[in-house]
Amino acid sequence: MLKGNVHSIESMGLVDGPGIRVVVFLQGCALRCKYCHNPDTWSASGGEEYTPEELVKKIERFKTYFASSGGGVTFSGGEPLRQPEFLLETLKLCKSKGINTCIDTAGYGFGNYDEILKYTDLVLFDIKHFTPEGYKNVTLMNIDESLKFLEAMKRNNTKMWIRHVVVPGLTDDIEHLKELKKYIDKIPNVEKVELLPYHLLGANKYEVLGLKYPLENVEAADKELIKKYQKEIFGY
Repeated sequence: MLKGNVHSIESMGLVDGPGIRVVVFLQGCALRCKYCHNPDTWSASGGEEYTPEELVKKIERFKTYFASSGGGVTFSGGEPLRQPEFLLETLKLCKSKGINTCIDTAGYGFGNYDEILKYTDLVLFDIKHFTPEGYKNVTLMNIDESLKFLEAMKRNNTKMWIRHVVVPGLTDDIEHLKELKKYIDKIPNVEKVELLPYHLLGANKYEVLGLKYPLENVEAADKELIKKYQKEIFGY
């Protein structure tokens, strides 16, 4: 029987796609982003086991909220593409029940992207960096897999919201953000771009897990400055 490992479920999410959404955080991520605030999702094991049917039954309880707000379900993580079979079957079930589907991802999975995207209404695509060197510096991994997923989204005409975390001293240079805009302008079907200010909310998790926090002496990003960049560079 197919089962997936779910880290947690947020029942009334308002920032992970349109409308009111159930946000399902799946276990497993290969990236080691310096600013990651969910290191407890890195391991593929742990969390609570669900079959696709069990999970969709839980999601369905909120269909009235979806209908009134234009919401649905968002699969996040971790990296939801690290559990491709479970994700695919759950997406299929959601679509069969008329539930809007969204994936919050950095595109670093195990393939089968075209099939997964057939049942995905929107992708929140997290661009860690747009150069191989920058990507490696931020994530400790190579950019290739993320680019494969990006190509799959282009093939499938997938609607996208782009997200980029702005970290002081890492991704906050104005020239970097202008180059990011040029990079995104070449990607089709991008509905909007969100610059996300780096925060310190996950730092304590590293201590609990006995891990060294990579950005120990970095302060949170200035939210007003990020809003200014968003307006000046992306126009909204």
